[in-house]
Amino acid sequence: MNTTYIFGHRNPDTDSVCSAISFAYLKNKRGGNAYPRVLGHINKESAFVLKHFGVKEPEYLNNVKVQLRNVHYNKGVMLENTASLKEVIDYMHEKNCTAVPIVDDQKKLESIITLKEIAMLFIENSKEHLYTSFNHIIDAVKGKEILRFQEEFNGTLLAGSYQSQTFMDKTDLKPTDVLIVGDRYKVIKHAINAGIALIILTGDLELDEELYNLAKEKKVSVITSIYDTYNTCNQIALSNYVKSLSLNKTPTTVYDQDYLTDFVAMANKIGHTNYPLLNKKEECLGLIRITDVGNYDKKDVILVDHNNLEQSVSGIDEANIVEIIDHHNLGAIGTSIPINVRCMPVGCTCTILWSLYQEYNINIPKDIAGLMLSAILSDTLILKSPTTTEMDKKAVEGLAKICGENYEEYGYQMLKAGSSVEGMEVEDVIYQDFKSYKVGTDNLGISQVITMDFDNIKEHLDEYIAKLNEIAKGDYKVVTVFITDIIKNGSYVLYNESAKDVVLDSFGLKEVEEGYFIKDLVSRKKQMLPKIMEGMERNN
Repeated sequence: MNTTYIFGHRNPDTDSVCSAISFAYLKNKRGGNAYPRVLGHINKESAFVLKHFGVKEPEYLNNVKVQLRNVHYNKGVMLENTASLKEVIDYMHEKNCTAVPIVDDQKKLESIITLKEIAMLFIENSKEHLYTSFNHIIDAVKGKEILRFQEEFNGTLLAGSYQSQTFMDKTDLKPTDVLIVGDRYKVIKHAINAGIALIILTGDLELDEELYNLAKEKKVSVITSIYDTYNTCNQIALSNYVKSLSLNKTPTTVYDQDYLTDFVAMANKIGHTNYPLLNKKEECLGLIRITDVGNYDKKDVILVDHNNLEQSVSGIDEANIVEIIDHHNLGAIGTSIPINVRCMPVGCTCTILWSLYQEYNINIPKDIAGLMLSAILSDTLILKSPTTTEMDKKAVEGLAKICGENYEEYGYQMLKAGSSVEGMEVEDVIYQDFKSYKVGTDNLGISQVITMDFDNIKEHLDEYIAKLNEIAKGDYKVVTVFITDIIKNGSYVLYNESAKDVVLDSFGLKEVEEGYFIKDLVSRKKQMLPKIMEGMERNN
């Protein structure tokens, strides 16, 4: 079953955090495999809520870009360094690949061997040395075991192609030597008496009883091959361990967590076709080819409390959006196939989730009910915001009963915990709940800060204006901060200096200054955003 990540917008607020957790719980109760995530540091209010109801903070999700582990690469394609060259060639044919990563017995990469390198080995490498196993030799020369006294051979490879006397006079045999020889009784007897490691008899030759007993006495291993001497000499080179060959010990490697786009750029620059794929433990996972890059699985994601690309996670265009649950206006997110979308004109995403729990007849546990209650109270300012609907009120009533909270008392306690800006940097205050929007070809940024402590912000007003002007220069026409005081039921407005006329026009004001208080202005979605968008359009 595919993993699905559920997350809200960047700069997560209480609704974004609690919706992700609550919907993941609902999905999993219905047989899913969903995980809640956040796209940034949670604010003080959200931290208070999670601590109050004993719920773990979701893990941070940096992006949903396609990683190499999502690509349909050649999983498990590798051979240990004790494989023979013949096994490598057969394996390449079986797996339809032109390269094989070579690993040790712990799957740690040692090298990579390609068809081109194999061809060069036969052209350039000396065939006079043999380092391999008894079984590899049997396999390479289509041999049959006559006598076996050792499992591994590491020595000089000789061919008994001279006349018998010449061979015996000119060849100094050693205990590690391997001899390939045909029907030459004197040479065979001489080699056995010298106590070499292995004799390979060609042409299906069998030892007579005398030589058999002598070889047994001297502990000389013997194999018989179906090939003649010439072809046996050629075939036995295929029995060598790949670790004995001169290969690239530092191949270009990639990791399963690398991004596909980065891999393509790197591969196009280097020009190689095959790359060993490793995990963070440096273990080889298989082989990835540049031809594999078009075949991959996108990450499944569900968006809650937003449906706008600018507000979502990095790489969202590479992900598979399977569902959207939101209570905002529709943004510019498209999908390649039809998906489930539940967008409703209510005060909070968790209100929609509350209705889904009812539809699916899923019991809401106390901690999840507490999270959903907190989100609704936060987004509706304890049901005082003009965005509040009858459905929000019913959800609050039902959820409060489940979690045993007096929603008004708890709501003020929650808002108070999250409203203090004392000790915070100006930039952190602005970005703790900052959202971007497109108005035609222009960008609009709206930050909302809910606090009863405007005096603290007023003391640093010049710093706030300077920061807003700086943000505006980074491609925003209008950047505003609304400091909402739920006790006074209104918001103080700050703005970049060049946006003064837009602010005047948007709210029908005759005059305005930084920190101006606008009565009854408490909802970004229903009041601030639509009014400023209209003002920007009129002032274009």
